[in-house]
Amino acid sequence: MVNILIFSLIIGLISAILIIPFTKKKPSKKDTKTAQKPLSIGAISTLLALIMIGTFAFYYFSNLDQNISSLWIFMIVVSALGAVIASGKERIIKGVIFLGSLVFGIYLLSAPFFNANEKFEYADMKESVEIKAFDETKTPASVPPEFARNKMKKAFGQVPNTSYYELGHLQIQKVNGEFVYIAPVEFSGFFKWLNGDEIPGYFTLSATDSSKNPKFIKSEMTYTPSSYFNKKVERHIRMNYPKHIFYGDVQLEIDEEGKPYYIRTYGQFVSARNGFKVEGIVMVDPKNGETQDYKLADVPSFIDGAVSPETVSLQNSYYGNYIHGFWNSIFGKSDVKLPSDEGTEANVSPIFDENGDMYYFTDFTSPKEGVDSMLGYSLTNSRTGKATYYTGNLEESYMDSQGALQIIEKKFIEKKWHGEMPVLYNFYGEASWLTPVLDSNGFLQNYFIVSAANPEISVYAATPNEALKNYKIALQKGGSSVDGTSNAEEKTVSGTVVRVYKEKTGDFTIVSFLLDNRKNFVITSENQPLAIYLQENDKVTITYLETGESFLPVKEMVIEELE
Repeated sequence: MVNILIFSLIIGLISAILIIPFTKKKPSKKDTKTAQKPLSIGAISTLLALIMIGTFAFYYFSNLDQNISSLWIFMIVVSALGAVIASGKERIIKGVIFLGSLVFGIYLLSAPFFNANEKFEYADMKESVEIKAFDETKTPASVPPEFARNKMKKAFGQVPNTSYYELGHLQIQKVNGEFVYIAPVEFSGFFKWLNGDEIPGYFTLSATDSSKNPKFIKSEMTYTPSSYFNKKVERHIRMNYPKHIFYGDVQLEIDEEGKPYYIRTYGQFVSARNGFKVEGIVMVDPKNGETQDYKLADVPSFIDGAVSPETVSLQNSYYGNYIHGFWNSIFGKSDVKLPSDEGTEANVSPIFDENGDMYYFTDFTSPKEGVDSMLGYSLTNSRTGKATYYTGNLEESYMDSQGALQIIEKKFIEKKWHGEMPVLYNFYGEASWLTPVLDSNGFLQNYFIVSAANPEISVYAATPNEALKNYKIALQKGGSSVDGTSNAEEKTVSGTVVRVYKEKTGDFTIVSFLLDNRKNFVITSENQPLAIYLQENDKVTITYLETGESFLPVKEMVIEELE
């Protein structure tokens, strides 16, 4: 509070000096009886007080950074007014100040036209062809946010004094090795804040298992986004860091003991109060208001989203639009690629790699209307801000996220189901969209997987792992080698069939069988027509992929009794 008071006092004094004339205006020869009277001390004090109050109110409620450059519009107006009121040499001096502030204002307004190359250089990404293959023995964090919010709302009865509160912003995080959604409880209005004073806690929900129920964790929080005045966490941060440049909303992060913290990303302007370059975070203990400033390299390990999704979305925009400067992004649009707006957080979707590190996923498409082919996709590390742009197989045309959502909409057009949170994975060496499917009420119905290069190959199932199993078979039927998994070592084994299970799917049969080595295998009759004759006690020699799954995919099979 002291910082903003001092800032307001300084601005008030400078404004008073610029507005109040200090030299008497000489009367004209025709009007020698009238002369300019100097302003009284009371008038000067009143003017100073009004400017101070106005400045304080503006910066207090707007949470704008308290840098002199943020006053450029105010300085233009005040210096212009001072130049008009003044006379003689004083008018000349204040006129020069006015012209200087006007030039500075023009410089700030024109910055977007000239710093596009600098923005692109800052956001430039290293390039690669394809992401690593997904380990199919694991479950992707694929529970959609809309479904998670619905489950948390239905569990709101766990919150004490429920009528005071509502569900806050939802985000994903890794806590104790598990991927979970976190959502704080927030005040539902000003009078509820007056009566409640503190937030009772937050909800957690598994981001991988849709069958699990939300848990309410009690943890009192005073400094929150829904609090008011000095207890509002954004204002509390601004009061402690008046000159920091923040970008993006505050986010709730949970440490390994379940203690919550609010964080906010800060950085610098690219140039002239335009653009943004991330540098670090400010972390707040919402219980007692203690704050800590961390550079990105020093951010505590439990924090996953040090770089706000809004910052990543901005960087994607720089990278996609400004490859050849600002004017090309408006007119020629040569090599321009537009980041998708299908993400779940500020147009990006958080996902986790095999090491449990969080990345923000975004696909890029052409600026031409009616084109749903993907030009590439990016993954941005949520702790460092470093990004990689993946071109995909240049010999194939990949469908973008919007195309995947349209396929789902057509597939379930009668039921009016829709997809949410499409994310591109490398399943068995095939670039594939995994998308949760929700009904009109926001409840999860199934998981849909479709090949980005071959949209005619698609499956859906009740769980991600079941969908993966079906997808593996669909790829085999579609002629894919299905050999891209991260753990897929090709092996050959001989043995005796112990059990056989056959399932008809369309024109083909899926054959699952157990060998005497106690391993399970699966094969489709489309690739191996004689598999339909497989019986118990048959001796077989098979070539399969060691994916680590319960049922291992068979590439080739020889049944000795049929040779």
